[in-house]
Amino acid sequence: MGALIALLAGMVFGIGLLLGGMTDPAKVQGFLDVFGRWNPSLAFVMGGAIVVAIGAFTLATRRAATGRKSWSGEPIELPTSNGIDARLIGGGVLFGIGWGLAGFCPGPALVALSSGFGPALWFVPAMLAGTALHDAVARGAAGRPRE
Repeated sequence: MGALIALLAGMVFGIGLLLGGMTDPAKVQGFLDVFGRWNPSLAFVMGGAIVVAIGAFTLATRRAATGRKSWSGEPIELPTSNGIDARLIGGGVLFGIGWGLAGFCPGPALVALSSGFGPALWFVPAMLAGTALHDAVARGAAGRPRE
């Protein structure tokens, strides 16, 4: 049952990205070009996503507080940290640079790849390599004692 819920949620997410234009790098870059030919349409897509996320996190927080599980039967694991540190800022900066240069972020890139969109064929392997590099560095850092 959990796999079916995940499949349906992924399909709804992917269709939403397609309909919202988030898989079109030119549209994304137009949104980010606030001093040029700015295209504000993605602000509505993101605003809608924030409204949905607020509702989902509110529901998940209530379910987790009562010890209930997710609809798929998995435990609900909510973030415990709310601090802003150098890793968070650095990650946000790297994400923003990549999003601005390529016009993709991970979700839309995977949707674009599944539709055979050429630039995604380059972006997704680079994204996976970056993820693997991060994991390798993080594992190495976890094994070293702090100074």
